[in-house]
Parts: sequence; C-alpha cells; structure tokens
Amino acid sequence: MKSEHIQHLYNRVGFGITPKELARLSKKSKKYVVNELFASSKKVTSLSVDTSYLKGISFKDLKEPKQRRELQKISRKKVQEFSTAWFQRLNNPSEILREKMTLFWANHFVCESKNILYAESYNNMLRRNALGNFNNFTKTVSKEAAMLAYLNNKQNKKESPNENFARELMELFTLGQDQYTEQDIKESARSFTGYTNNVKGKFFFREKYHDENNKTFFGKTGDFQGDDIIDIILEKKQCARFISEKIYRYFVNENINEKHVNEMVEVFYKDYNIENLMRFVLLSKWFYADENIGTKIKSPIEFLVGINTIVPYTIEKQNQVLLLQRLLGQILLSPPNVAGWKTGRNWIDSNTIVTRLRLPSVLLNNAEIAYSEIGDEETMITNFKKRKLRRKAFIKVSADWNSFEENYKKKSNKELVHQIITTKINSGTEVMLERNQQLSKHDFVVQLMSLPEYQLC
Repeated sequence: MKSEHIQHLYNRVGFGITPKELARLSKKSKKYVVNELFASSKKVTSLSVDTSYLKGISFKDLKEPKQRRELQKISRKKVQEFSTAWFQRLNNPSEILREKMTLFWANHFVCESKNILYAESYNNMLRRNALGNFNNFTKTVSKEAAMLAYLNNKQNKKESPNENFARELMELFTLGQDQYTEQDIKESARSFTGYTNNVKGKFFFREKYHDENNKTFFGKTGDFQGDDIIDIILEKKQCARFISEKIYRYFVNENINEKHVNEMVEVFYKDYNIENLMRFVLLSKWFYADENIGTKIKSPIEFLVGINTIVPYTIEKQNQVLLLQRLLGQILLSPPNVAGWKTGRNWIDSNTIVTRLRLPSVLLNNAEIAYSEIGDEETMITNFKKRKLRRKAFIKVSADWNSFEENYKKKSNKELVHQIITTKINSGTEVMLERNQQLSKHDFVVQLMSLPEYQLC
C-alpha cells in the first residue's frame, strides 16, 4: 500500500501515524492494513473515573437540598475529570478506529449530562456500539439516562406528551430535515411515553405512563412503543442515506459525491451494519483519490491529538486541558447544542486560526498564550483564580522529545515536510521551508505544525 494512502487512512480513522508504523504497513496490502484496523478495534475498553464518593448515598440523601447541591458540585467536577480522561484516551488509543468512531458518534447522537454516572454510561455506550448495528444503537441511545434527561423524554407521559426526543430522533439522528410531518412527531412522542430510569441511570419502562392507544406513524397503525418507531424509521432508505452522507462528510470529504454515497447506501441499507459500511468505505478506490487527501479541516480535538502523535506531550493541569479545548471551540462532553458542532470551515475563524498557529509553540516550547485571542474572554478563565492570568498564561506541558527523536531519527528536515503535511504546500511556504532547512529538527517540526497547511488532513 502506498505510504501517502496509509497516512491518509490513519489521519481519517485515527490521528496520524508514526514513521515506524508507516514503514511497517507500507509493505502490506490495502486489505491487510484495513483488516488490521478492524481487528485491533474488536475489543471495547471502557473508560471510567472514580465514583466511590457515591457509595452509601441513598435516595433520601438526594432529597436533602444541601446534600444534593454538594453531590451535584462533585459530579460536575467528575464530568470534567472524565472529559480529561477521554482526551488522554484519544492521545493513546489501543483501539484506534473504535475511538475515532466514538468521537464521530458523540457529534451525531449529541447529548450532555452533568451527572457523572449518566455521562460515563453514555460515553461507553457510544464506544460499545460504534461499529455495531445502527438499529440496536439507536434503540440503546433512546434508553440512556443521559439522553432521557437531555431531550426531556423522562417528562414524556400519556397525559402530557413531550415531543423533544421524537423530533430530534428524526431530524438529527436518523432522517434529516423535511422527512416527516408534525403529526409524525406527535405519534412518535406518544410511542416513547413511559421511558424513565432510576437514580443510578438504569432504564425501566413505566406502563402506567405509556399511551397504549393506537398510533399512526408513517402510514402504519398499532400500539407502538419506542423500539417500534425506530424499526419503522429504519425501513426508510432515507435513513441509510442520511447516515452514509454524514459518514462521508466526516471521513471522506465535506463535499458529497452522489455516486459514492449511493454505493454506501446500498451497502448500509441491507442490514445497517456500521462495520460493514466503514469497511466498504476504507477499501474503496475513491477513498484514496487525490481530491480526498489533505482536504479536511481538522477539528480542535484532531488538531490537539495530532500534535501528540508527532511529539507526545502531557498537559499537567486538568483545567488547562479544558481551557485549550475551549480556546479552539470544542470541549469534549460539552456540545454547543443538540445539533452538535458545525464542522469543516466552521472550525476556523479569525480568533481560532491565530490560536491554532501559535499552539505548537505553546505546547512544545513553553510559549505564552493570550486569552484575549478569543472573544468571550470571561468564559475562558473561570478555572483560574489569579487576576493576572485573565489575559495570558503559560500552559504547563511536558513534551516527550525523546520519543520524537526515536520516531523521526531517520528523517531529514526535508523528509519531515511530507511526513507532517499531507496537503499541497503553496510556493511561498515551500521557499520559506527550504530557507529554514538548517534549523534543528525540534524547531523545524514546530514550524511545520504552525503552518496553515497543517490545519488540513
């Protein structure tokens, strides 16, 4: 398999690849490389943080206002801790494809919870189902405590149906806009009545709150429950198209190629098997076409984790991990709204591009970063007590240059360019890089990662 195609593959289903791994895989066929990715992601390694503080807590404790507020405060901190643990997992994934798919689904089945039990359960549910069956996946999502609370389905009862989840299920999760009527939403909402969970987040169905009368949904009539609604939705080929298009935009190209998406739809609609769909995409010729290489704007998380693939680094303070994500516009476990983050060119504006171009120096050369580089300054510094840190601060980072030297010792500065940058470099940048060939390898790689071209993969 060609080296540039392996780089492209690992940029899209992971966060880059080291020269050693690239050299090993370049001797293999495309089928072997892709099969190895799936084989290494068969296992599911759950992510967790210590929640032992909840041992012995009873329902009575939760009803006492002061105790409840204290527990909620601890829970919010634990969610931040879990967010940092997820970031660390992405920096050192054992199941590369599964972790990238988990990140993808987190911006599809968008949800947020400040309850650590619910947030942890939801994130691991995404991880377990990331390469599984989309039908089962969607049904599981509908029963998660985090989602029941986030889209108000716990308040959905036969006397007073709540339509939030029913609407987003179709518009954002399965079909897209303009694929259903307001009456379909009402009938779907009635079908999802009675869904709830206990204090630990375990789902259960309350029959007395469920509307047992017949519902007519997409032309079918019956005493439907939530799972029935999902089955009916997935009978529509539009669902397979909606998901295929979203996967194409994320993994292949923001600009849809109808012919390629049609091929994906035919594969996916057969059984809604996500692994089969992804295997088809990654083995296709068009996935590796020139027009799809080096054309995707990296999300903030892809940008931060990609730097770590080249020069491993550790941010010493948890609140600074979150601060960097906030500065770039993507905080894990904290989506902007139910529609999630807008991708592509939406990742870059006049503030975030300045921050991105400076970050390699900030992370690897202990440079200073100014908080005023982005607009809503006050929201950026809530974790910092000292007034002088309101405008700028040093991000405390330990960079593992020994690993970089070990991985790139056989690479000259000239060879580093095409190892780090996968998109076409403009002539002015080429001249500048040629002029700086005498820089140390450390300085040269930081310069490479500070280029506008490095924002693409």
